[in-house]
Parts: sequence; C-alpha cells; structure tokens
Amino acid sequence: MTYPATGTVVVALGGNAILQPGQVGTFEEQLFNVDGAMRRIAELVEQGWSVVLTHGNGPQVGNLLIQNALAARTVAPMPMDVCGAESQGQIGYMLEQTLLNHLRRRGLGNAVVTVLTQVAVDPADKAFENPSKPVGPFYSEAEARKMMLEQGHAMKEDAGRGWRRVVPSPEPVEIVPRQAVVDMVRNGICVICSGGGGVPVVRARDGALSGIDAVIDKDLAAALLAKDVAADALLILTDVPKAYVHYNTPEQQALDTVTLSDMEAYATAGHFKAGSMGPKVKACMRFVAEGGTAIIARLTDVVPAMAGEAGTRIVPDADGAAI
Repeated sequence: MTYPATGTVVVALGGNAILQPGQVGTFEEQLFNVDGAMRRIAELVEQGWSVVLTHGNGPQVGNLLIQNALAARTVAPMPMDVCGAESQGQIGYMLEQTLLNHLRRRGLGNAVVTVLTQVAVDPADKAFENPSKPVGPFYSEAEARKMMLEQGHAMKEDAGRGWRRVVPSPEPVEIVPRQAVVDMVRNGICVICSGGGGVPVVRARDGALSGIDAVIDKDLAAALLAKDVAADALLILTDVPKAYVHYNTPEQQALDTVTLSDMEAYATAGHFKAGSMGPKVKACMRFVAEGGTAIIARLTDVVPAMAGEAGTRIVPDADGAAI
C-alpha cells in the first residue's frame, strides 16, 4: 500500500505531550513539553499536511478541581464544565504559541487558532446512569459521604487511595462549532480544538445549550472531529511505539499495519484494556469505518508515523494488512 504524501490529519496529543510522569506540573514544565511536541507538528505542516490538533486535559482539570476544594471558603468554586473550558484555554495558549514559534522558524506563515469547543452529548446516554470517571482530589470516607448527602455527588473508593468524585463519560454526538472549524481548515489554518474531549453540553428541545458535569473521552471526540473535517488520517499519539496484542506478556506482539476487521477481532478478544489502549483503538476503528486511516504512535515518532514507517496503522479491509 502507498500512503498519501499530504492531506488533512487530526492529531490527538496524549497527556505525555503536556505533562511527563513524575513532574510537578509547573507552567514551565508543561511549556517545555509542549514546545517539543509542537516542533514535530511544525515539521508535518512544513511537509504540506493540514493539521488539526486536539489534546487531553485530565491533570489540568484535576488541578483546577483541587484548587476549587482548597480555596472554597475564599473563592467561589467553578463547576466542572467551566474548569474544562479553563483548561482548554490554558493548554490551547501553550500549543498555539509554541506552534506559531516553530512555524515562523521554518519560514511558514500559517495561522494557528485555538477554538474553545463545546461538544454536545445525549442527556439520555446510559453513561449518566452509571458515573464511572474519577475526577478531582481524594477524600476520606466521611468527607465523601457528606458530599454525597449535601451536594448530590457520586463518590467511589479508588483503589485504596481514598474516595473520589465520579462523573459520567457519555459519547460525543456533536462538535458544536463544527462548521467554523471546517471553514478554518479549508482556509489553511492550523486549528486547536476539542481539548479534553470538549466541554460537555446538552441541548434543550429549543436548541439552547447548557453545561453538564461529565468527561468525554478525548480520543472518541477526536474520531468525531476527524470525520467532521473529512480528514485523511487520525494520528493518536501516546507513550508507547505501537499497539500490541498479548501486551506485557512473553507472547507480546507489536501491530504494524492491520485491517479494520482484524483490529475488531483483537479488540473483541480483550487485547486492549479500557483504562489504557482500549479507547484509542475504539476511536481509530470508528474513524476507519468511515473510510479513513488511523495511526497509533509514540509522540517522538510523529513524522515517521505519517510516512508509514512507525506506529500501528489501521486501514479499511480493502487495503490489506501485514503484521
């Protein structure tokens, strides 16, 4: 199979692009990490790719919720959807600034724009019946039960470390500023959007939007974004070089180029865990089912992954596969 030299690619940055394990999370640390990631993205742009960027925001939202809890007696705490919007602005600022700097160093004049992105979910989504996504600080059991009683929060014990609030993780159904994003991409603008899966909102019968406490999976939102902008490829960047079957066992095997049907069979067999590679593979399969190509690769392999020389590439069945 041959790969297109250029086209439109949605790049979903993993958390390691912003915050590395063991780091405190200072602005300087995050900016340094982002700068390195954007150097690689600028190289894609120089090659002729039209790039749409999205990113995670879990640690940043978690820190904002901790700040809310610690300062609650002094400053009115903000709801979770507002914290998501704040983190989009924070991370988008770093991405936009560093990408612009790297583009200028390469003599490129592409505009870069960060879009504060609301993503609509279905209020009837079954995820609302079973909140499962831990967010924010840890509490004692007594504190957690008091929050459940007084604030109506769902709280669960988290692996012996304490109690945490849990919120629903519904499916993304609509990227609200879709048309604006599409128009900017068509005009050659590098767009940063749908950070953290987007700010979760629901539509009333009259179309009015309102925020809701939830977490949208960032990779599933990236797949929807890639479909909306008619991307040629979805590139999901993480901290491992490929997807694997029999991961972390003596039978571990890296996946190179795989058909959609084969990847579905691996997923059904339970090779990709829900808390790690599972959502990434699910997002990739969803995009490939629409006719695109999806790639899972390490952050440092951005350019070779787009050239077909690194990462795991998932393709429609007609394209054939070789592991």
